[in-house]
Amino acid sequence: MPQRLQQPFHVMTKPRGALCNLDCHYCFYLQKEALYPHSTMRMTDELLERYVRQYIEAHADAAEVTFAWQGGEPTLMGLAFFQQTVQLQQRYRRPGQRILNALQTNGVLLDDDWGRFLQAHEFLVGVSLDGPPDLHDIYRRDKGGQPTFDRVRTGIDLLQRHAVPFNILTCVNDANARRPLSVYRFLRDECGARFVQFIP
Repeated sequence: MPQRLQQPFHVMTKPRGALCNLDCHYCFYLQKEALYPHSTMRMTDELLERYVRQYIEAHADAAEVTFAWQGGEPTLMGLAFFQQTVQLQQRYRRPGQRILNALQTNGVLLDDDWGRFLQAHEFLVGVSLDGPPDLHDIYRRDKGGQPTFDRVRTGIDLLQRHAVPFNILTCVNDANARRPLSVYRFLRDECGARFVQFIP
């Protein structure tokens, strides 16, 4: 049984490891897939249950427990995985304990089923977007080399339509760093972002 901690802590969970449906030119993480040539890069149901149970047990005295889902691309796990996740979280949470979930995604796989689920279970969603199309599409391409901005923007529109709270994660690179105000104003005014995280 995990040791009880006095202070809460956070773990980023990557249920599909380095697998992603995009091929962003600056991504340092895609190459990690080669380190595990015999792995399906998919968290099993058994591991998911053990992880949820132990993570909550380690926060036994905390009023809130936050699960952070990242990747690669976590939506590649499919909606059923996250439906199972919230069921397990409710099974193992302590009385009165609140479970929170944050999901970082490229947004291209989101649809109405995802939107309804994320809203119903109060997920906070981070969407990766590097600015307007001419900047975003320089580096954020799919496996076929095609631009992704329109699909990401469709995902953001879907989140807004379903009243899912979302943030924007922007990678600062040699292209968009030259237009900081236009990038910021685009994310704020055109995309409706209320919180933006910039990373190098």
